[in-house]
Amino acid sequence: MKKLADLDSPAVVIDAALLDKNLQAMQSVCDAGGTELWPHIKTHKMVPVLRRQLELGAVGATFAKLGEAEALLPSGVRQVFIAHSLVDLAKAARLRALHGKLDRLILAVTSAPQGDALERLLDAAGIRVSVLLAVDTGLHREGARDPAQAAMVAEKIRRSSRMELIGLYTHEGHAYGASSPANAAEAADRVYEVLGQVREAVGGGLSLWPGCSVTAALLAGRPHVHAVRPGGYVFGDLALAETTGVSAAADVALTVLATVVDRPDKNLALIDAGSKVFSGDKTPSGLSGRCLEHPALAVSRVNEEHGYVTGEGVEHLAIGQRLRFIPAHVCPVVNLTDRVHVLEGGIIRETWPVDARGRSD
Repeated sequence: MKKLADLDSPAVVIDAALLDKNLQAMQSVCDAGGTELWPHIKTHKMVPVLRRQLELGAVGATFAKLGEAEALLPSGVRQVFIAHSLVDLAKAARLRALHGKLDRLILAVTSAPQGDALERLLDAAGIRVSVLLAVDTGLHREGARDPAQAAMVAEKIRRSSRMELIGLYTHEGHAYGASSPANAAEAADRVYEVLGQVREAVGGGLSLWPGCSVTAALLAGRPHVHAVRPGGYVFGDLALAETTGVSAAADVALTVLATVVDRPDKNLALIDAGSKVFSGDKTPSGLSGRCLEHPALAVSRVNEEHGYVTGEGVEHLAIGQRLRFIPAHVCPVVNLTDRVHVLEGGIIRETWPVDARGRSD
């Protein structure tokens, strides 16, 4: 049995107890509100995690790409929502094969021209699917920009022989800009308001499928919210625990284990984890990570192979010392590693491959 000290660094470490605590907490919120949980697997990309989500009660799973769904089929998932603008005719055979392995495949319509392209793809694949219509609730990425536009796209879908419109979805990623739980609650209220306006304009009593870890617990249980689709909640990160404050730092389940490799001056320590580990994502204050053991220490700058640790107490760090860091944004950290080490009772119990790593196809 390995301990943390036995791991080569840098390494990505998951606390098994905290992971399960986070999974159970979100499932409990959904169960209490009568809302389905369709977690977004882009955060963890791993069969064991999705399998546990399904065991706890998740009804289906959300994926960004076909490749992610293909890689995680061994989890036993039977209902899949691909929350992306599929248009590439070269994917017809893969789409048909995936459809044949599931009980239900739901796809996204993100605009009128994308809907036309999706219909051509479905024709090539020879399948008919349920679809969710994307609504822009503030992120200003994909989705209908106003109720009238949504009504127009919905009418086109209803005339299609390949698509059945079952609901409205959004990714309210702008909620990560909330600076407090109160601001997050305000963002959730506004998202719900916009979705309600579009639902009324589109007609047909469509269900709502919001998707963001900042707002999921705040939207679950509201009238017409059929499902929530959070991703980052499984592990947590600085965005959830520090920037928005909707979760606790003590519940963050994933950390980066790194080693102090140099002390160029008294106010700086260098660690062996840089942007190839933490990614380029940072908190609004510019941090790539915060030290778990010594929260006053943070990764304030990164190069590809080095992290710059600064803050109160940095002068006491010794070369060779091991530290764990909470990343600013957990999703790309997982996608940048081949494997994660599962820590339980101070022992590394398992090492899991990141099954859908790099599956952006």
